[in-house]
Amino acid sequence: STASVLAQLKQHKIEILQLLRDRPDILNVYPLSYGQKALWFLWQLEPESHAYNVSFAARISSVVDITAMRKALSALIKRHPILRTNYSQLGAEPIQQIHNFQELNWKQIDASTWSEDELKGKVVETHQLPFDLEQGSVMRVRWFTCSEKEHILLVTIHHIACDGWSIGLLIQELPKLYQAQQVSVEPPLPLVEHSYQDYVRWQRGILENSRGESLGNYWKHKLAGDLPVLNLAIDKQRPPIQTYNGASHKFDLSEKLISKLKVLAQREGVTFYMLLLAAFQVLLYRYTGQKDILVGSPTSGRTQPEFAPVLGYFVDPVVLRADLSNNPSFPDFLRQVRQTVLEALTHQNYPFPLLVEKLQPERDPSRSPIFQAYFDLQKFKQSQQIQMSFVDRIEKDLDWGGLKLRRFEIPQMEGQFDLSLEVFEGDSLKGNFKYNTDLFDASTIERMVAHFQNLLQAIVENPAESVSTLNLMSESERHQLLVEWNNTKQDYPNDKCIHQLFEAIVEKTPSDIAVIFEHQQLTYQELNSRANQLAHYLQQQGVKSDTVVGICLERSIEM
Repeated sequence: STASVLAQLKQHKIEILQLLRDRPDILNVYPLSYGQKALWFLWQLEPESHAYNVSFAARISSVVDITAMRKALSALIKRHPILRTNYSQLGAEPIQQIHNFQELNWKQIDASTWSEDELKGKVVETHQLPFDLEQGSVMRVRWFTCSEKEHILLVTIHHIACDGWSIGLLIQELPKLYQAQQVSVEPPLPLVEHSYQDYVRWQRGILENSRGESLGNYWKHKLAGDLPVLNLAIDKQRPPIQTYNGASHKFDLSEKLISKLKVLAQREGVTFYMLLLAAFQVLLYRYTGQKDILVGSPTSGRTQPEFAPVLGYFVDPVVLRADLSNNPSFPDFLRQVRQTVLEALTHQNYPFPLLVEKLQPERDPSRSPIFQAYFDLQKFKQSQQIQMSFVDRIEKDLDWGGLKLRRFEIPQMEGQFDLSLEVFEGDSLKGNFKYNTDLFDASTIERMVAHFQNLLQAIVENPAESVSTLNLMSESERHQLLVEWNNTKQDYPNDKCIHQLFEAIVEKTPSDIAVIFEHQQLTYQELNSRANQLAHYLQQQGVKSDTVVGICLERSIEM
């Protein structure tokens, strides 16, 4: 408070007092966490994108007190300040401003005349609507009424204000708030004593002392050198700018296989998470031939127990680097993975966005930075049956505060990486390969899922094998590869070379289609003409018989 500042305060005293009366929350301004900063930056780049919309969608087959439900959702906003927060900039720095009160963004929609397909289409369309983080609310609720006893509840929150843990809290708290509103009593929920701002202060406090320096040094050492880019064979030409269009392929593992995997994990002294992660990394190694594999994996970010009941964006990935250069046996590789995971958890409090900033890897706008594959294992206890139902394929109704509830499946957040493997462990084990649909065809992922299941079976049958020899293929694939595709008994003329055989087809059927790529195609005559042009050009460059010519092209007609 310099003399100049004090003079200005005195000069504008009346206006300042009036402003504080009109806007009592104007001073509720706080910095963002590093994770929020990254999401804010992405939102500024693509404010119309829905890639970071997180939705809770449910089918309710009961008569519902709509007024009580609306009040319960308003109470949720009152209970968690992060749900009544806006994001903007103060100078060069992004800030979050918490409002003392914010109206619930609610809309009730009559869906009584819609078919099931129309209903799903409208719910998905509504989920994908963008957020205005600067001026609008970060949470919106849409209530689709199909009939008196049939409703769809869609709660959508921008990722900057929530994560998967937060959605779990919402699922637990909302029915209690609803029941309390029905009878006009205080809900039986404990007071949330800490806020997301406490977490931001705690995070900054760690990073500003010697512990933060130690954490940063560990990751700089672990990710030293040239970081590999995951080169999975893709079905389509990679877009120049990373896209977030995605889909998923679900699968189940048999109880017998799960039991054997857990016995193996126990025998090798690793967790089930470590075993599945190791198998996923081996799959990527076998698909790419790369011996240095980077996989991201989420941590809850709530290492301090006081943040467990707080809504907000806490989740933070760690980078798990695998070295398969010496073709280790699977048990040896497991021991490496175990050490890597334990070290990563010890050093998990260093924010991934800050790590990217410090490492400054060579940025490729078509790929996510540092890692392009993601692995996540989520465990659910019996008491979390409702949460499990929203990642599982449970089709029965569940009791949710006296309401009959069933999940309403919509695709969301499914293409943020080239490839992701999610595993959900409850009474059974469910898997989910998520993939970017601008890179892969569904048939490719379906085949990959089968290979992963075959790999897990091979691991329990021959755990001592090296990672390069563990079987991925089914019996039918092996027969196709070894027998069908090696059937060379067809008679070809011994006095002709392959280009002469090709030219014979050109002469016989010149207008038949020889090559198809996406929406382009060439006849045999056109292909032959292009090949001749290329041959003449190469000869002009000095290429002769037995000269080796390298070809480096994207998959295309030209290739």
